[in-house]
Amino acid sequence: MSAPVVLRFSGTVPGSTLPEGWKAYAMSRHRPAAGMAIVRDGADSVFRIDADHAAGAIAHVLDLPAATTLGWRWKIDHSVAAANFTKKKGEDFAARVYVFFDVPRASLSWLQRMKLDLAGRTLGHAMPTAALCYVWDNHHPVGTIAPSPYSSQVRVIVLQSGNAYAGGWKVQERDLAADYLAAFGHPAPRVTGIALSADTDNTGGHVQAWFGDVTLAPGAAAVMPVR
Repeated sequence: MSAPVVLRFSGTVPGSTLPEGWKAYAMSRHRPAAGMAIVRDGADSVFRIDADHAAGAIAHVLDLPAATTLGWRWKIDHSVAAANFTKKKGEDFAARVYVFFDVPRASLSWLQRMKLDLAGRTLGHAMPTAALCYVWDNHHPVGTIAPSPYSSQVRVIVLQSGNAYAGGWKVQERDLAADYLAAFGHPAPRVTGIALSADTDNTGGHVQAWFGDVTLAPGAAAVMPVR
């Protein structure tokens, strides 16, 4: 990648039609899908998820090197009060950004492959073999990194927490290779996709999340520390 890749919502006509490359990404077969649309926010268009006892997500396929810097802005109306991502029944977030990575299936255990296959059949799409999940949490400290209760191949990274900044836009920028190394302990493979999500399907409640344009730019590769 020699130049930034920009996945735009700005300039898009408000409504249910997503910009080219984005597709709905099922999060649950047991709950209704959250409402999702392109809406106006100030002078431009953004993507909104309206999660009322529901989960919603969209995804975009990518093929980028691990040495990539991800940038975006997001906004929530409030955090999910009853959430607790250390348990399956509490794993909800007002907003999250997934980044998918190309870990070879052959390197996974038989049990991990079986779980991915089962989830893929249930949700109707292939599951990533590894992912970082950047979240707007309710109470865990910013900077927390923890495994998802649903998959050992997903690491949750808390970027915002609580309601201090709810209602306003927050800009994020992440070094994907460095974050992957910190989360998994080894260098990152290629980036295969990204997803934007909000969900209250486990804990109930009603939240809204908004996302602006997403930028993926060339970045420095993370290396293993010298011991």
